[in-house]
Amino acid sequence: MTARLTALSAPDAPSPQGGYAQAVQVDAAIRLLFISGQIPVARGGAVPDSFEAQAELAWENLQAQLRAAGMTLANLVKVTTFLADRADAAANRAVRQRVLRAHAPALTVIITGIFDTAWKIEIEAIAAA
Repeated sequence: MTARLTALSAPDAPSPQGGYAQAVQVDAAIRLLFISGQIPVARGGAVPDSFEAQAELAWENLQAQLRAAGMTLANLVKVTTFLADRADAAANRAVRQRVLRAHAPALTVIITGIFDTAWKIEIEAIAAA
């Protein structure tokens, strides 16, 4: 049996803006996967300079963790993205929407200091199968 994910949006709350769900209900989940913050570092240790390249790499690293668990982006229930600079919010949304396409997990974006000053983004997630 595979988990059934249902996006919810309460009629008496604001609608989501930008390709995410206000809430995601998980029915019949057999497994939950909690993915630690994935950083924009390549396997060899390189960190790209541009925000877009860092965001794509962080998503690639997150997808690698999903693959290791036999899951895909479609299993994502909740994504939390940490940005070092609010100026990257629009680019973050564009990369996220390109990666996730029509899939809309619950989402939070936080502007904060990140562990390594070279990193512009970190992404953590919860997936269900």
